[in-house]
Amino acid sequence: MKFDAIKLDAKKAGSVELSDEIFGLTPRADILHRMVRYQLAKRQAGTHKVKTRSEVSYSTKKIYRQKGTGGARHGARSAPIFRGGGVYKGPTPRSHAHDLTKKFRKLGLKHALSAKVAAGELVILDVADLKDAKTAVLAKAIKDLGWKRTLVIDGVEVNENFALAARNIDSVDVLPSMGANVYDILRRDTLVLTKAGLEALEARLK
Repeated sequence: MKFDAIKLDAKKAGSVELSDEIFGLTPRADILHRMVRYQLAKRQAGTHKVKTRSEVSYSTKKIYRQKGTGGARHGARSAPIFRGGGVYKGPTPRSHAHDLTKKFRKLGLKHALSAKVAAGELVILDVADLKDAKTAVLAKAIKDLGWKRTLVIDGVEVNENFALAARNIDSVDVLPSMGANVYDILRRDTLVLTKAGLEALEARLK
């Protein structure tokens, strides 16, 4: 499909051809949901930890005699039933990550890109390039273009001045093409692909 490209000053920069195989799919919520769950689970720290009965600092001496007290039988104060005792089957450090095939992850990225096209939230930018690393200049250009929460995906490398200028703008994220992922694409209102980023993504996903 044909798609118009623009420059940072909002002037036209010709048009590009978007692959229907990548940008023309009917977005499936179940695929996107599984991809977001996969990404969030993978980055979860999983460092939660409690002390078990063998780790709490208590004497192992029998707290009172076995019989004749009229109460339940107990061996040590470290039992889970007592305040300050070890926790029974509590959380231990572990990875929350689960596997998804490479083919499915690639499909998920295609559906995320197609979702942005279907929602009218895709912008093709000629180049993400600035002469000077001025945040004010970039902020004004973004405001004039009407972009709100924005993700900019560039080619193999991101222009240093552009990245530095965008660093202080909360509503703008800048990623190289290899950093493109479903979660970041979906959580931003506007997806901006440079022509170099578009070529790199199509080469990656075909």
